[in-house]
Order: sequence, then C-alpha cells, then structure tokens
Amino acid sequence: MLQVGFLPTLPSLLKAPNTPLIHRDLSWLQFNERVLAEARQATNPVLERIKFLAISSSNLDEFFMIRLAALGRSIGTVGKTDPAAARRLMQIRASILETVGKFVVRQSEALDVLSSELEAAGVFMVRTPKEGEQAYALGKRIFEEQIFPQLTAPEPFSVGKIGSLQNLQIAAVFQSQGPNRGNDRSNDVWFKIPRSLPSVYWMIEKSADGEQIFFFFLDDLLAMHLGTAFKLADPTLNPGFLRLTRDGDFTVDLEEEDTESIPEVVRTGLGSREKGRPVRLQYSGNFSEEFLSQCLRALRMVAGQVLYAPGTMNFHGLWSLFIQTPEALVAKSSMKYPPFASIMPKPFHTPKKLFEHLKQSDILLHHPYDSFDAFVAWIQAACADPDVTQVEVTIYRMDALSPIVDAMKGAAATKKVRAIIELRARFDELNNLRLAEELRKAGVEVAFGFGKLKLHAKIALITRIENGETKLYTHLSTGNYNAATARQYTDLAILTANPEIGQDARGFIDAVFKGQIPTSFKQLVSAPTRMHRKLLMHIQAETEAAQKGEKARIVAKVNALVDEGVIDHLYMASNAGVQVDLIVRGACSLIPGIKGLSENIRVISVVDRFLEHSRIYYFGHSNAMYLSSADWMPRNFFSRLEIAFPVLNANLYRYLEEIVIPAYLADTVKARELTPLGTWKKRSTASAKAQVTPPLKAIFKNQPPRSQFLFEELAKQEYRGTSLEKTTGPAGDPE
Repeated sequence: MLQVGFLPTLPSLLKAPNTPLIHRDLSWLQFNERVLAEARQATNPVLERIKFLAISSSNLDEFFMIRLAALGRSIGTVGKTDPAAARRLMQIRASILETVGKFVVRQSEALDVLSSELEAAGVFMVRTPKEGEQAYALGKRIFEEQIFPQLTAPEPFSVGKIGSLQNLQIAAVFQSQGPNRGNDRSNDVWFKIPRSLPSVYWMIEKSADGEQIFFFFLDDLLAMHLGTAFKLADPTLNPGFLRLTRDGDFTVDLEEEDTESIPEVVRTGLGSREKGRPVRLQYSGNFSEEFLSQCLRALRMVAGQVLYAPGTMNFHGLWSLFIQTPEALVAKSSMKYPPFASIMPKPFHTPKKLFEHLKQSDILLHHPYDSFDAFVAWIQAACADPDVTQVEVTIYRMDALSPIVDAMKGAAATKKVRAIIELRARFDELNNLRLAEELRKAGVEVAFGFGKLKLHAKIALITRIENGETKLYTHLSTGNYNAATARQYTDLAILTANPEIGQDARGFIDAVFKGQIPTSFKQLVSAPTRMHRKLLMHIQAETEAAQKGEKARIVAKVNALVDEGVIDHLYMASNAGVQVDLIVRGACSLIPGIKGLSENIRVISVVDRFLEHSRIYYFGHSNAMYLSSADWMPRNFFSRLEIAFPVLNANLYRYLEEIVIPAYLADTVKARELTPLGTWKKRSTASAKAQVTPPLKAIFKNQPPRSQFLFEELAKQEYRGTSLEKTTGPAGDPE
C-alpha cells in the first residue's frame, strides 16, 4: 500500500463528522504523497525521481500560499457566525500541519537515498565540509564567485524583523549560543538572502573516469562559507536558516473596471502578494524552543506553522539538476527515461492543406504524444493564409517566447486578430500582462476576463472565406496554448470545421469581448451559466436508466473532484446501480466503495512521467462524451469562464471510448486506487484486468498495462481507431 499510514485516519479526513466527504486539502496532501512516492520508487530512473522530489516541494509551497492561507481566512470568517464549524476547520488545519511535518521528513529520507544513487552515477551532492577537499574547494569557489557578490553586510537581528522577509525568502541567522548570553542578543546578526540567487548550484569536473557533477544547495553553501566570508569571528555564533511563506492569493474583482484600466488594476494587486499574511516559517539549525515560540507570536501563527525543515529548504531547486545534467552523463548511467519524441501527425505535414482535411474529418490531438507543433503549424498557416480574415485565441497560460504570439502579431497587419487574455492566471500574471501589452502594440484587439470570472476556456477560432462563403475552423483544448507545458502535460484537443461548434465559439468570444457572460449554445456547454446543471442532468439520466434496468455508465477524468452537488448525484447514481469510474489526479472528496452509498464507484489516480491534465466526461446511456478545460470544482462551475465540448466524430468518439478510457482504467503500473477507508493503494492486476480490451492487448502484449506507455506507442502508429465503426450516435442529450 502507498505510504498513507502517516496520513490521518478516515474520521479525521472528513470535511465534517459523519459526512461522506474527504476534506479537499487533506485529499490534496494525499496526492502530493503519491508524487513523493514516485521519488521513492526504485524502478524509476534516478533523475526522474529527483524531478518528482522537486515537484513535491514546489507543490507544497503553493499549497501553503493558497490553500492553507484560504483555510486560515475561512476560520476567521466562519468563527464569527458558527463557532462549531470554525473548531472543525481548526482541527482540519491541525491535521494538515501534523501531516506536513511528517511528509517533509520523508522528503529528507528520499533525498538521502537518492544522494547515494546519484553518487554511483557520478553526481555528488555536497552537504558539509567533510565531503572532501576537492568538493569543499569547488563550493568555496561557487560561493565567492556567484553568491558573495550578491550579499549585503549582516544586520542586527531580532525576532520582530522576521516579518520583513519577502515571500519564500531565506534568511541566515547567527545567534550567540554562549553560556553567559542570557537574554543578551546584541551580537545576533542575520542576512536576508536575495531571492534571485539559485536554490541549487552545480559544477562539472573532468576526471579519469569521465565527467563528474558536484552540486550544492544554497543553504549548505551559506552554512559552510558565510560566517568566514564576513569575518564573524565570535565562535559562539551559530548559523541557522529561516524561510517565510506568505498568503500568495489575491482577489481582483474587475466588476467596476473598464477594459483599459484592468492591466493596471491587476499589476497593483500583485503587490499584495509580497505583503500577504505569514502562513509558514521553515527553520533549520539549533533554534531554541523559546525562540520558536517568539516567532509564532510575532508572526501571529499557530503551532505547527513553524516547521522544521530537515534535509534542506531548497528541494524545489533539484528541478535544475534534472534539466541541466549533461546528456552524455545521463545516457551513460540511464538516469532518465529515454528521450521522448512527440509525433507530428500526418495531416500537419502540409499545414496549408489542413483546411481541406478538416472539411472531411475532425482531428484529435493527444499531447504530448502528438506534438504541440501541430497546433502551432495550424495557427501559423492560418495567419499566413490570404483567405483567412480573422484569427482569435484565448490565453490563460502561454510560454513567454511563443511562436503563436509571433504569428498573431504578424497577421495583425492584414487580418482581424483578437485575443482574450486572463491577467489573473495565478503566478502567470506578469507574463500575461507583458503579452497583452505586446499584442496590443502589434494591433491585436485584446480583451480580458471580467468581474470575478477568470477566463479558463481554451479556444482558437479561424474565419476563412472560401468561394465567397464564410467558414469557421475551431480548435478546442483541455490544456493551455503553451509549448513548454505541452511537452510535460497530457491534454486532448479537437480541430473541427463543424459549423455549429464554430458559431458557438464565435458567440463565446464575442460575449467576453462585450463583457457579457456566455450563455447557452447548440454544442458547447459553458460555465458559469450551464455546465454544472448540464452535468447533473447527465448523471441523473444515467441514474434513471439504471433504475429501469437499462445500460448506464459514467466515466470522468479530471484533476480534482470536490463539488458536493456532483458528488451527491454520483452517490445516487451508484445506489441506482450505475457503474462509475473516476480518474482523479489530485484532490478527491468522494469516498468510493461504501456499501449502500458508493459501492459501484471506483476512483483511481495516475501519477507518471507526464502530468495528467486532460478532462473527459463520458455518459454511457446518453452516448455523450465531452472534453473540457474544467475540473469538477465549484470554482470551475461558478467562478470561471469554461467550456466543455462534445466529441461528435464517430471514430474519435470510439477511440476515446474503447482505447483511451480503458487504458487508464487498466493501468496497474502507475495507477493508485482510493479505498473506502480514504487511503490509496497500488492496484491489483485482477481489479484492472477486465479493462484490457483486445486492441489494448495487442499493444501491451506481455507488459503490465501502463497507460502513458500505450499512448506513446499509439502516437508512433498514427492510430486513432479509424478501423472501428460506431454503431450509435455520440453526444446524446438528456434534455
């Protein structure tokens, strides 16, 4: 079983006593446990494990900045009207902090194991001066050349100054530990370390055995060299480190703002992130209990929010080691998976002919197995096509140097080009502000998410004149138009010439440009107006079919499932006999397998080489399948501009129904299953065997089913299920 024994038992996982709902934040911690499990999985290549360790740390930083901060605000708000509910939230917070305290110990243990394995491959992690003269000399050189010039002289230290640290900033504190110190802190000094300094440093050295890498964490280099460099002669000064995490969320309601003022309003709001309330103080070193208690009081935090950081405060910096280790060394020691090459689907080999191809058939793209360059090539071809009169794209997260942006800027001189940019995409605000300014300067019309609604839908719409008629070509995606993340995230997209979908996309974009909420459409399902209700109706239709003894099935693949209305309807569907399969990467509040409540529901989670990001909603009785940008969360249903789009092409529908969905459900290598006790376990072969359809058998052969492996093989074969015939029409509607 996955190491969830360290997590709370089911009663303390629940959102409230005697309710069949796991609290979303505790469920999310279980997800991060699954990420860390990949770092501890000996069958993964060592640098892939390093990557997962780095991800687990970055995830935890964001969790404190967003989720724990929100929980603290909720406690304050709820406590004014419902003390009992506030006490329950405080219990949840205490459980979270206890869980995190144990989690970081396991991170440190994982690092120790990985350090030994890296050393065997010629990569040496240097933590102390005892690692050898050569390693120490290299570290000193790095410190003197790359770190010391960025530092300022030490300042007198007092606990009250900790609150001046920026978000995620480290400080080195030198406290006198002499026996006669008493309450005298006049010799205590500290250094506020610039956030611009890398978290990890490394250097390549030649040896008789080839290249060797020595890498150092920033806090280790500071501990070894800082006192000497600044001539802190007092031998009783003992270094320790602090790292402050602040509330990183900020809400910008644009209800009263006109379009021109929105960028400046968002830019101003960003400043609040550096002034957010402290939510965590990490420490390492020999700080006294008295000192830590003073920190709690000074920062107005509760016990547990001051957390010991075993190992290092810079696990997140290990990502650079994963990225930058020389390929020759990687290949020699098999430290990564073999290089992955995305496939350019055949229709995109000649982008100019894509419009003709789309008149005959929709195209499904499955990233990263299908190259994101396919979408880029289509946009570039459209921007260069003299018959194209209009290009429109929504932007939530986009790479900083995007060829899509370059193509749009170039096309703006001869075509109408429009972009809707969500300036409030968390942690991408500055990049999106820059993109908006850049596109506007080039003549692109730019609109933004408005009011309290964030634009999260992914739409690209091309208008083309053909023989005097206006034709619409639409690209709809579950993921961002971002070439960088498209190489690491799994997403699904459809390119179509379907006129109803094109008109729906046009209506959606036009509405947002007018600052209006998109409403009902012929094919697309939009939030915040209709998506939640539509999903409940589909679930209800499956429930009623099962009650009549007819076939009924629900499958959903999402990143998170926490909406209580959807969960209640899924419980009712299970009681009616509907077989429900849920593929939930992250937080899942639903509890499966409880007799009389959810015994017909199965929940799995896949954590593998690529981040699972696609969303699929499938309703067997209605013969309806949607792909979407939306998770099953209240924020997606009610606080975002989202779309779900139907799979109308029979072959693509069948491919998803009989290949993609079963591949996930058959996975026994990287999938974990949620138990009725609220814990996660490795799947047994027997539980997944029924999902291995004949086409899957032919591809897996004698290998244990692993979904991401299968999709990679399918991309190589250009296989899209085109030999399968659909006997019933897709995208039925319960209305």
